[in-house]
Amino acid sequence: MRRPRQRVLPQRLWRPLVRRAEGRMMEFATISGKTCHRVIHDDIPRCLEIVREAYLAHRLGDTVNPPSAFLRFPDRPDARIISLPAHLGGPDAVSGIKWIASYPQNLERGIPRASAVLILNRADNGYPFACLEASVISAARTAASAALGAELLHGRKQARALGIVGTGYIARYVHTFLLALGWEVDELWLFDRSEAECRRFREAASRRHPRAVRLAPSVDALLAACDLCLFATTTATPHADDPAALEHCPTVLHLSLRDLGPRVMVAAQNIVDDARHALTAATSLELAARQAPALELVSGTLADVMSGAVAPDFARPRIFSPFGLGILDVALGRWIAERARETGDLNPVPDFFHEMTR
Repeated sequence: MRRPRQRVLPQRLWRPLVRRAEGRMMEFATISGKTCHRVIHDDIPRCLEIVREAYLAHRLGDTVNPPSAFLRFPDRPDARIISLPAHLGGPDAVSGIKWIASYPQNLERGIPRASAVLILNRADNGYPFACLEASVISAARTAASAALGAELLHGRKQARALGIVGTGYIARYVHTFLLALGWEVDELWLFDRSEAECRRFREAASRRHPRAVRLAPSVDALLAACDLCLFATTTATPHADDPAALEHCPTVLHLSLRDLGPRVMVAAQNIVDDARHALTAATSLELAARQAPALELVSGTLADVMSGAVAPDFARPRIFSPFGLGILDVALGRWIAERARETGDLNPVPDFFHEMTR
């Protein structure tokens, strides 16, 4: 039996908060992960530019990005759910919150580790207008941030060898974004504690790389061999603390934030997305700051590099440690909601709001 066609909300009734509602009409819609994936992968360069614009707005103070809140569980110490509230100002102002769960044991069940939703709110009255499946958005904003960091800190869109530590979902997104954005990679080195994950990534990557894909025997061997390195693990404590492995001064995308030891962080030029956030939650930078409180460990933000206030130091390893700002999720969510409205891919929830007369 065929399911009835889902009603598409007429454009005249859809008013994201960049538009004012007609009368008292308020509408709420959901946007599926399939739609989010399509919008993002149809225009990865635009995804990167949205992240770039959000970083610059943050540098100018046109955002509100409070600290993330971590919900943890006594009986599941490796699991957590994080809330990331944020607000983007300007003429198309929007607020929102991402609620993202990380349950590593899900991998043993054959389902993804992370799941997430993003709620977007109108700026004029605070009413929510959309709920988006956000695991795709979260991965895309992370990948776009990493690709932007690589572009600004590496000096060229070419890597003699790209090394990836942690070959899961986020690593796949970053790899996809780099190739889509025109990066040339001669060799790909992989390391993961799960040999099966590593081989799965190698099989997929081999179809896209005309040259060598190698499995590294250790993290230090990978670091020593590569001029562009990516950390995308779930580790909670540092496991790479030998500065000698980075003496050739590579660019390091430290997305998982806790892989590198204090000695490595002290010897490097450290670039972050927001210094206040990056020096919290037992990140490698925070651990290094505890051991060397007199040192100015953070050279600046990625937006500082964009604006020319900070220049990459090619005489040292350049480590980009983005804590992950909620403004990036909100910015991408706003763009996806606009595109979904244009293409009729909104899923309206009739009568979501009740008793609207006051």
